[in-house]
Amino acid sequence: MRVYTYSEARQKLSSILDKAESMGKVIIRRKDGRTFALIPERKLGSPLDVPSIKATVSTEELVAVVRKERGRARGWKRRV
Repeated sequence: MRVYTYSEARQKLSSILDKAESMGKVIIRRKDGRTFALIPERKLGSPLDVPSIKATVSTEELVAVVRKERGRARGWKRRV
């Protein structure tokens, strides 16, 4: 963790933000001794959020593939 003075942080803000991102945290100290932590914000979102793709597969084809992979026969009907 690196400590920067307030003046230094003002002059080199861009590089200090890069340091905070790579190191996880930097400290900025004012003349009066107060310190402030600069911590990168974590990206919110699910790891399952993936971009979609263009596919020329019909719904029927997709259902057939899923049923085949699950081991279900073609005319399978759900019991209620």
